[in-house]
Amino acid sequence: MSTSTLTSFTSLASDFYGYEDLLTDREKSVLADLRHYLETEVKPIVNDHWARAEFPTRIVEGLADLGIFALPWEETRPFENSAVFRGWVALELARVDASVATFVGVQNGLAMGSISVGGSPEQRAEWLPRMASGELVGAFGLTEPLSGSDSAQGLRTVATRDGDDWVLNGSKRWIGNATFSDLTIIWAKSAEDGQVKGFIVPTSTPGYTATKIEDKQSLRIVQNADIVLDGVRVPESLRLQQANSFRDTASVLRLTRAEVAWAAVGNSIGAYEAALAYAGERVQFGKPIAAHQLVQDLLVKCIGNITASLGMVVRVSQMLDDGKQRDEHASLAKAYTTARMRETVAHAREVLGGNGIVLDYDVARHFADAEALYSYEGTREMNTLIVGRSITGQAAFV
Repeated sequence: MSTSTLTSFTSLASDFYGYEDLLTDREKSVLADLRHYLETEVKPIVNDHWARAEFPTRIVEGLADLGIFALPWEETRPFENSAVFRGWVALELARVDASVATFVGVQNGLAMGSISVGGSPEQRAEWLPRMASGELVGAFGLTEPLSGSDSAQGLRTVATRDGDDWVLNGSKRWIGNATFSDLTIIWAKSAEDGQVKGFIVPTSTPGYTATKIEDKQSLRIVQNADIVLDGVRVPESLRLQQANSFRDTASVLRLTRAEVAWAAVGNSIGAYEAALAYAGERVQFGKPIAAHQLVQDLLVKCIGNITASLGMVVRVSQMLDDGKQRDEHASLAKAYTTARMRETVAHAREVLGGNGIVLDYDVARHFADAEALYSYEGTREMNTLIVGRSITGQAAFV
């Protein structure tokens, strides 16, 4: 865990209103360690891995050593920490690379979160420590080729009880980490009662295959896969014992949706910081372009979006700590911050002109990755309808 001291912690200049001051000294110390690791070990390699669409597997050990996978869960938590701090971790990861933030979100949010929310005490004790240490990598299998936003009703993967086992048949799509995960949480409809249930499926199980989705132009480092489940047999002991309907699946998504909003802010900051640095170095008409009014206008629009979004995600995480966060709160944060992110990365790209479309200056990667963050964990439209139902009392999903 953390060995750094507070003297090594420096607030981000892009945190214009100083929200980091809400963190405890211990949280700031751990965040300083993470920031140093990302800047020295991850940032130098991400453009190359993004270009080759490969995941840098060596970072799993480094992130595990920092305790990043262990933070949220009672069985593995290395120290008391807040949802605001965990949001800052997602922000820091995405500030350097949104794919790395997505990997961590799948590992400790969706996969470990499924076991924490839906698992029995015995399942949590067996699996969570091994995932927190980085010994096991997890994936989260909900989305299907024909079922995305309508997963609550349209899930086609079927689980059939056969004695002490369950047999899974179906397919999944866009499953992050799935090309190299040791286990995947598979959500399937029970043939007995029609309810959605969760299963811990070791990826070595016969009948389970994962094929990498090629030619992505966003989050290229994330290893998304198509999964086929052909008579995959898992014992009852691997069924999540406390996950008995889609309501339990939604509980996992509620926990992670706000952190995707934090990641959107981090991706915005990454693009903004790269554009700001470029503007200070690029000379045109005899002076740095940072001294030109129109460039300053773009940069101020960026910092305005970032600051407004930070205020929203800080508050929604405080509500989670206070036990007051509801679906519509996380949905509004996700919908708003990802929309502002889209604007921000576009402004940052504009600052760089033609150089904004090459990897060398980082902005192009943040620009492209924004498109995936905008869509996953609930599209803007679906999150808008969740908020709309809350404020009007009328459901308008179909």
